Amino acid sequence: MKTKITIPDTDITIHPLGLGTVNAGLAWDEKETGRIIDTFLDMGGNLLDTAHVYSDWVKPERARSERVIGDWLKRSGRRNQIVLATKGGHPDMTAANPDTHISRMKREDMINDLEGSLRQLGTDWIDIYFYHRDDISQPVEELIEVMEKFCREGKIRYYACSNWTTSRMRAADTYCREQGYRGFIANQALLNLGYRYMNPLDDDTLVYADEEMQQYHREMKGNLLMPYMGVCSGFFHKYIAKGLVAVEDSAYCTEGNIKMAERVKDLCEKYHATVSQVVLGFFGQQDFDCAPLYGPKNAEQIDEAMKAFEIPFCKADYEL
Repeated sequence: MKTKITIPDTDITIHPLGLGTVNAGLAWDEKETGRIIDTFLDMGGNLLDTAHVYSDWVKPERARSERVIGDWLKRSGRRNQIVLATKGGHPDMTAANPDTHISRMKREDMINDLEGSLRQLGTDWIDIYFYHRDDISQPVEELIEVMEKFCREGKIRYYACSNWTTSRMRAADTYCREQGYRGFIANQALLNLGYRYMNPLDDDTLVYADEEMQQYHREMKGNLLMPYMGVCSGFFHKYIAKGLVAVEDSAYCTEGNIKMAERVKDLCEKYHATVSQVVLGFFGQQDFDCAPLYGPKNAEQIDEAMKAFEIPFCKADYEL
């Protein structure tokens, strides 16, 4: 399994496990956030992923994750050791009844979100800036030009997308080629060991890395897939530890994933691995590069997860 991924036509090289930080300031207090990030960096990781909307659904603070990471950056002095990714343009989660179908991706929205991210993070630039959602009522040309302006201003180095369909990414790629732009360098979509058999999630604005999207990433090596929900919301952990009763309400609780859970048990024994290591090992067996995002509970889980990329899993391990 790869331990480094370089995104073509960029100067971005990352470990194939990104640190998801939605818990910064919530499940992780300030001290634990620092321990987790420092452990991640000390073990060779470098991609920190956050979003301007994390965690606006817990009042009263907005952009809590970015603020906590910014405080760590100020204390640590390790800004140049990380590839810092954040996202803008997410629907408003502070409303009484948040609706992810109500877009807020106009130019003014994106300017406000980016400026807020820079302020909260206490940095002059973002390494990879994502559209957090898509708004198909806006032409891809307009959306790309917003990002290009940010690049020219030196506020972001590269741009990317999250929850965009394959057809929209292809349209953006076409426009960027015509204009001589680098274009998207990364794409965040749902992919994990259980996605093939899972039931749909409640939020239908989330985009899955289906076979069409996977074929896109086989062809478009310069757009790196960064899967989210990489450990299936703990489905395999809970099932193996506590049985069916613990996962009955999970979208992953299907006949196919129960069979896959039994395979996970076998792989744990075969490789003397943990459930997390087996579940993360799935990503190293794809026929395209990908860098899953992982949000641990504590610093100790970082050590466990990073070692998944040292285990010689093979593609056949994950076939039912």
